[in-house]
Amino acid sequence: MAARAEAGSSQMSEAKPSVTYAEFDAIELCVGRVLDVQPFPKARNPSWKIRIDLGSLGEKWSSAQITNYSAEELIGSLVVCVCNFPPRNIAGFQSEVLILGAPDADGNIILLSPRSDVAPGAKVF
Repeated sequence: MAARAEAGSSQMSEAKPSVTYAEFDAIELCVGRVLDVQPFPKARNPSWKIRIDLGSLGEKWSSAQITNYSAEELIGSLVVCVCNFPPRNIAGFQSEVLILGAPDADGNIILLSPRSDVAPGAKVF
């Protein structure tokens, strides 16, 4: 579920309709710490299985097309996640959170993370 390739290209897209603050506030954005990274050979596109500590929300798993990062680079890093999407079955694996990122000029997903250390589970506003 995380950092899906469908995030699009690095080109500007058309503006989406406005949303209310209440609609935005319904999305649970949290900071998580990557605990474990495993290969995901069954995925259609190169991906990792990533276990994330989300503080009081517990540990959750995500499938992420972010193989431009090594497992060693990811473990211990902080990432920003959408935590209240329903789980998504990806090649028989339940991806429970969406890790956020943005594509660079080469189409690699660059992960979003806080600039300073914060606790896992910290809410993003």
